[in-house]
Amino acid sequence: MSSSLVRRSAFTGVLALACAGTFAPSALAAAPVDSLDGDLTPLTLLGTNDFHGHFTKDFACTVASAKAEYPDASFISAGDNVGGTPFESASQQDNPSIDFLNALGLEASSVGNHEFDKGFDDLTGRVSSRASWTYLGANVYKGGTTTPALPEYKVLDVNGVKVAVVGAVTTDTPNMVAGDGVAGLTFGDPVAAVNRVAAKLKDGNAANGEADVVVAEYHEGAPEGGEATLSSMQAASPVFNNIVTKTSGDVSAIFTGHTHQLYSWDAPVPGGEGTRPIIQTDFYAKYLGVLQLGYDKASGKVTQYKVTNRPVSAPSDACASLPAYTAAAAVVDSANARAEEIGKQVVARSSGPITSALKADGSRDDRLAESNLSNLIAQSYVDSLNKPGRTGSVEIGLMNPGGVRADLVPDASGNLTFAQAAAVMPFNNTVATREVTGATLVKILEQQWQPEGSSRPFLKLGLSKNVTYTFDENKPAGERITSVLVDGKPLEESKSYTVASNSFLITGGDNFTALKEGGAVSDSGLIDQGLFVEWLKAASPLSPSYAKQSLSVVDQPTELTAGKEASFTVSGFDMTSKGAPANKSVEVFVDGTSVGTFPITTSSSTTPPYPANHGTASVKFTVPADASGDALVTFKAAPTGTSGGFPVTIEGGAPTTTPTDPTTEPTDPTTGPTDPTSEPSDPSSTSEPSDPSTTDEPTASPTDGTSTSGGGNPSSSSTSTTGPKVETDGMRNEQAVTGLAGLGLLLVAGIGAVVARLRRTV
Repeated sequence: MSSSLVRRSAFTGVLALACAGTFAPSALAAAPVDSLDGDLTPLTLLGTNDFHGHFTKDFACTVASAKAEYPDASFISAGDNVGGTPFESASQQDNPSIDFLNALGLEASSVGNHEFDKGFDDLTGRVSSRASWTYLGANVYKGGTTTPALPEYKVLDVNGVKVAVVGAVTTDTPNMVAGDGVAGLTFGDPVAAVNRVAAKLKDGNAANGEADVVVAEYHEGAPEGGEATLSSMQAASPVFNNIVTKTSGDVSAIFTGHTHQLYSWDAPVPGGEGTRPIIQTDFYAKYLGVLQLGYDKASGKVTQYKVTNRPVSAPSDACASLPAYTAAAAVVDSANARAEEIGKQVVARSSGPITSALKADGSRDDRLAESNLSNLIAQSYVDSLNKPGRTGSVEIGLMNPGGVRADLVPDASGNLTFAQAAAVMPFNNTVATREVTGATLVKILEQQWQPEGSSRPFLKLGLSKNVTYTFDENKPAGERITSVLVDGKPLEESKSYTVASNSFLITGGDNFTALKEGGAVSDSGLIDQGLFVEWLKAASPLSPSYAKQSLSVVDQPTELTAGKEASFTVSGFDMTSKGAPANKSVEVFVDGTSVGTFPITTSSSTTPPYPANHGTASVKFTVPADASGDALVTFKAAPTGTSGGFPVTIEGGAPTTTPTDPTTEPTDPTTGPTDPTSEPSDPSSTSEPSDPSTTDEPTASPTDGTSTSGGGNPSSSSTSTTGPKVETDGMRNEQAVTGLAGLGLLLVAGIGAVVARLRRTV
């Protein structure tokens, strides 16, 4: 994102004002300016959000310098100061993060959902006792009541003016933390809560609290920032639209958080004149919001404001003389030294980075897209619980993208440390299992499209490698998942499957409420972070896989006719994890018979409907004349090995064998999928990182148009190919026929009695 201030004119929100509801005319009539008039009293607020324990000397110097520049400034936050933190903080119970913010003089903060990660008692006990600031939650009530469970506001003395900060948190909080953490609490409408408190603070009755100026701290915000406009984000998110248009005119400025975005917009004040700022400062202490309100003491109004999202920079020599900086820097040094001792142990080796999906600007944590790290974690759940002496019989692993907080990036020697591994999942959830039916699993996948009003419209689940699925994002809600294959076979709606995940997701977190339709939760009692470190040690050396497990298929057929033409479009072959190459071609099979190899064109869908799909192929082929009955259409892309498929019924041909997916190896449900890269090894070994070219995983070389995985080689096509011919390594498609045909005969010869055909169930 640009480090410059993101500004939008007040005009962008004018149309939205019509939906604001009815308010009494406000006395506020503020305007954005480049410099406050000299006859106004400047009220400076320094804001942060979603700090998540990222204590650095850079941020310390930025805050301390701003406080030196504006001596009367108050430092406030929109929540998620602790929880979801890097190893340096998480390994020490986030105590260094609290001490760091104390040193910088944080005065007030709305609670975020992550403040509840370890439970309400931990928040109101250990955390609040250590913190010098006040946590605010005007919409957090004792269960079934309207009695506040937390302080609703705090009045600060800012340059001699009483400024009240009112805090509120997203109503999604119960869906984003373990159930026990928020037991006995109710999370109400944040806007209604802010308005209720603001009205009291401005009603002239000193008995219920009074303030000259009111600002809101919402741990909720717009789904996008950067070049997005205020009006577009209001249209995209009803929750954010309510914040913009329905927050009372008694509120002079709105700080937001939770969605990890950078923006500063000028929004019309509902029921009044002028505008007010709506601000978010990105996340992980990358920016510091600097807001100056111009207060007219004679009229008691805020008439001007100036706002800047100031990028964090390296410490200057001048910072060394600032007490706030030196105190915070001492916390950084002490915490890092202790964490280094804890985390420097090498636990695994990898031939390359294994990461979350990357956004268009190259930053991490695109939760809309599939990633090899989320898939790897999902696989680790299956393998770990299927070890002797543990739960066993786990068939499917699931991972929520929001739980992946750091990437696995090896050093020059290929080493991965304990600190790196621990930082990936810092929440210390337990790993648990649950039985769900195939029909419920489809519902779970459907819920990747989040409910209307959610902060994020889509959340991409990580899956164990034995699961692939197709979808059509253009279909209505509840009909988008068009097929699911488990162990290369069509999902059975009535069959029970044992799934494993962290305790947060398995109990319906992140709005994946369909998981609650399953059987009772069986908690292993094993902590996900520790289990993942153990798995990495056993799986070392690792090699990143760029094979995707979900594909968008438009015009996906359910019935085909032998000898007739079939056509459809497949998208989403390319992963965006770091180092992922673009796929060049995809080979298509009908019940193991290659029917063509087709070029994949570079493409990207970056706007709703989600998810974004990278890499598209137009598929057109003639159905084999001897095909009949239930069959599978499957794909294998090169060079990554991205695969998938869907069941069909073929009319008019000779009988065929039971459909199986030639691109997927069956998994023994008693032991979990076997990962050829996961042989145990000594993480302290001095051997070089594994060479992807020597493993059974597909290579990631973007210059090699071939695949190292079975039927996915685009140079192995049938003579019945009707798709465009693709030359690979100097070999034409027709020249590779003999090898694949021979392989197909061997596979057929090795098949025993024909099992009952599986009908399409999804």
